[in-house]
Amino acid sequence: MFYYLLKYVLLGPLLRLVFRPRIEGLEHVPAEGAAIIAGNHLSFSDHFLMPAILKRRITFLAKAEYFTGPGVKGRLTAFFFRSAGQIPVDRSGKDAGQAAIREGLGVLARNELLGIYPEGTRSHDGRLYKGKVGVAVMALKAGVPVIPCAMIGTFEAQPPGKVIPHIHPVVIRFGEPLDFSRYEGMENEKAVLRAITDEIMYAILSLSEQEYVDRYAAVVKAEEAATRERKYRRMPLG
Repeated sequence: MFYYLLKYVLLGPLLRLVFRPRIEGLEHVPAEGAAIIAGNHLSFSDHFLMPAILKRRITFLAKAEYFTGPGVKGRLTAFFFRSAGQIPVDRSGKDAGQAAIREGLGVLARNELLGIYPEGTRSHDGRLYKGKVGVAVMALKAGVPVIPCAMIGTFEAQPPGKVIPHIHPVVIRFGEPLDFSRYEGMENEKAVLRAITDEIMYAILSLSEQEYVDRYAAVVKAEEAATRERKYRRMPLG
């Protein structure tokens, strides 16, 4: 119940007012039945903008850290994510990917919409990064279509570290559903999963027109953080 109060009364109207999103290709989102919406991830606000504009409820898999932050800010963040229908997923440990897949398949088994960011994390520089294969596993196991989605302008509206967003035009663009039924029963084939995931990422890239990086975003972030740390340690004191 609170999901719809947040969507239509509290948060949704505010998001529409601030971002004034232009929606393209909404007809590609099915009116009923299970489906995966796979999108790029540029901003913290992405989690709330898409649910605000979709007629159907959508559930996203979100990192568990959003639900466990300290202080007032942490509690408010957790409240908003739970209210918006997000499911916390612990991304640490070797079984993290399997946990996310189980949660996602549970959503699809209820004939609902599942939202997922194949990159696995927000882009820190506005580029599109290599997708993880979990989206392909879920699409094959559940036998559902994947609708590619591009968020355009949200990075400029609310870049990393920006709490209060800028007023900036935003476009949310949906592409035609991708059907992977030809790969039925091949969810354990690594080459097939990679091919499906790359096809999904190419569809997102075609919609978003971002620069593409054929590496995982988390790896690039870690390398850049390590480089900054080394430079800081070499800085002279005083």
